[in-house]
Amino acid sequence: MNPDKEVEFDFPPVIRFYKSGRFERLSELFVDVPAGFDSETEVSSKDVIINPSTGVSARIYLPNILQSRKLPIIVYCHGGAFVEGSAFDSFNHSFMNRLSAQASAIAVSVEYRLAPENPIPIPYDDSFEVLNWVVSHAQGGPEPWLVNNGDFDNVFLVGFSAGANIVHNIALRDVHFKGLVVMHPFFLASEKLPSEPTDPKLRDGIERLWSYICPGTSGIDDPAINPLAEGAPDLKGLNCERVMVCSDEGELKVRGDVYYEHLVKCGWGENVEFVESQGEQHGFFLEKPDCEKAQEMMSRLVAFIKSA
Repeated sequence: MNPDKEVEFDFPPVIRFYKSGRFERLSELFVDVPAGFDSETEVSSKDVIINPSTGVSARIYLPNILQSRKLPIIVYCHGGAFVEGSAFDSFNHSFMNRLSAQASAIAVSVEYRLAPENPIPIPYDDSFEVLNWVVSHAQGGPEPWLVNNGDFDNVFLVGFSAGANIVHNIALRDVHFKGLVVMHPFFLASEKLPSEPTDPKLRDGIERLWSYICPGTSGIDDPAINPLAEGAPDLKGLNCERVMVCSDEGELKVRGDVYYEHLVKCGWGENVEFVESQGEQHGFFLEKPDCEKAQEMMSRLVAFIKSA
């Protein structure tokens, strides 16, 4: 058989790998939209290149706020199992417009390079580079929206799914910020808990996908995907002051719940919040932003940012 056509691993509707090493992304959901002025939220956005040599970039959002005070800054990492999605796609663009408007915050949506052609730790490194680029503007910099409007004492790192995995991992690096929001995180562990979903095909697919995303990994007890694994960094070492964990009813729900419980046990106490969207599936807030649970989750997220 032709190895360029012989399937090695198929994970619909996300990605397919062939024995030749070729792969193809399968989803047609992610359609890029241009930056600009959003008439519904009155938020303006523009795209900036962070690193010309790698192409790492971001989309920045500025709300239409008539006030003299500086605005909190959100750095957001999108989901997509590390292999799909974009800061520029319609789902994330719409979410960022709403979040920037409701939180009265500048938002910086990270366009990190995708696996498998850019395996872990490249998505971590790209996102960390953007975070550092943002906070460097406290001393002045090339981006006037940040220099003129940003409150660098109130920087929030927010991630969904694979993006939640990213923000957790870079929060353990040498940078300090106000708050961390881990939304429906892409975490796994070899030990399956009684309450964990039991779809064997989906579970096996997620585990196999990890080996393509992170070649050379020790498996799903690698601290990069299991933050509670033996040898993983202590969660006390997250370099922020407050944490919010958001949970849904999807395949990855239990790992987010356990992450929150461990934060409480290791001393975060009153500085950690938990938002549970019962009955809703992974990423529901992007697909159904006007549903009751999505609005509730947005309200909690906005309150978390505004209470800084």
